[in-house]
Amino acid sequence: MSSDLDTYKTIGKASPEVLYKDRKSKFFGYAYPITTEEEVKPLIETLQKRHHTANHVCYAWQLGTEKPRYRANDDGEPNNSAGMPIYGQIQAFGLTNVLVAVPRIFGGTKLGVGGLIQAYRAAAKLALETAQIEERLITKELIVSFGYQEMNKVMKLVKQYNLNIQSQKMDSKCELVLSVRKSMVTSIFEKLDQLPLVHCKKPTD
Repeated sequence: MSSDLDTYKTIGKASPEVLYKDRKSKFFGYAYPITTEEEVKPLIETLQKRHHTANHVCYAWQLGTEKPRYRANDDGEPNNSAGMPIYGQIQAFGLTNVLVAVPRIFGGTKLGVGGLIQAYRAAAKLALETAQIEERLITKELIVSFGYQEMNKVMKLVKQYNLNIQSQKMDSKCELVLSVRKSMVTSIFEKLDQLPLVHCKKPTD
């Protein structure tokens, strides 16, 4: 059974386009799964081309699980009237590794700061409501080094705890990179490190 300590929520794929209207202004909502900050700029540029008449393409993102990073961008709207309401919805849904963007096409009537906050929040909420939300495990990598003669002992433990082998090097000196769920890292590390002639390296982060 998963615990809150070693799972996180994100979205599985880009959400369908949604539309929120307020006094003829159109707010299009989009949500994308991301794993790096570098993915953000191309996605925003694509939306700027798709909605070339948009006055603003505002967005927010969050990345990471233990020490999450985020950014909120108002793209010319009044300070904190767009990016932060969008980011607030990312928090409300409990998501990370996600980008939510809202292009706005002005409808001729000013909405005021309160109206903008409400509209950007609503468009972001609609986008996330249509997204495919998934729960995923937080895993860490353990590097295990051992002589070939210790192979059976190590593999028995790998099988016993159903550990995922990310990569392996089998020679006179062997090395396994194991993916271990966060909540089990300490106990698995101790079990491996107790085996004679087996060296286990803890995750760096």
